[in-house]
Amino acid sequence: MTYLSRIRINPLRDKSRLFLSSPHAMHGAVMHGIPDAPTDQRILWRLDADNPHRPMLFVLTVTRPDWSHLIEQAGWPDADGEHAAIRDYAPLLAQIAVGREFAFRLTANPVQNTTNPIKPTPTQLERATEAKRRSFRLGHRTADAQLTWFLSRTGRWGFDVPPAHTDPPAPGLQPTDDEPTPTPREVRITARERRSFRKKNGGRQPIILHTATFEGRLRVTDPAAFTERLLAGIGPAKSYGCGLLTLAPLTGRPAQQDP
Repeated sequence: MTYLSRIRINPLRDKSRLFLSSPHAMHGAVMHGIPDAPTDQRILWRLDADNPHRPMLFVLTVTRPDWSHLIEQAGWPDADGEHAAIRDYAPLLAQIAVGREFAFRLTANPVQNTTNPIKPTPTQLERATEAKRRSFRLGHRTADAQLTWFLSRTGRWGFDVPPAHTDPPAPGLQPTDDEPTPTPREVRITARERRSFRKKNGGRQPIILHTATFEGRLRVTDPAAFTERLLAGIGPAKSYGCGLLTLAPLTGRPAQQDP
């Protein structure tokens, strides 16, 4: 079984402030909701804070979770309403088929691998002197690079992003053969963040993530590969709130919504 949860977070609670500011702390809170501290399953989560007064935490788990501790520490334990919605993921997975379209949302950590950073940190300079040089994983910092990272990988993830439904350009604005322009796609970046935090036990250097939230429309091309990405996540930094791809129905088309 697989479950998708949605937990309401009260941003005014002391614990909430810690969880909202530190992906490491939120990761610990999420893991405490799974029995027996699992080490053999991938736990995906994402914090949606579009409305800073009503942040929502989404979590994908293989076993059924218990979010009582999160509600007590960072929610509204005495208020009315559904504090934590937990839904079976199987009905959504059953709808995955070639050509099926969904609205989607994804917060990811777009990165590149390089052996020669332009502005290396002291740690990177130290690693550069090693006999067996390893490549460095660097976050993409511009919206253009982040969007290119995303669109160049959708094929291997089992879906594509259809062309945007836009009006033709006005006369005189059409691209020429010498200056072709990329076809607009049904995706946009709705949020970009630079996150800097430390693990509980400290460390010489803080962890720095450059994240981007993508929203748009996708079309399934490879159900097996797409299902794998839904369950295993997309890109690095999954422990820190990146990689969870969630789906919603397009207007007029029945589909499984986020809980």
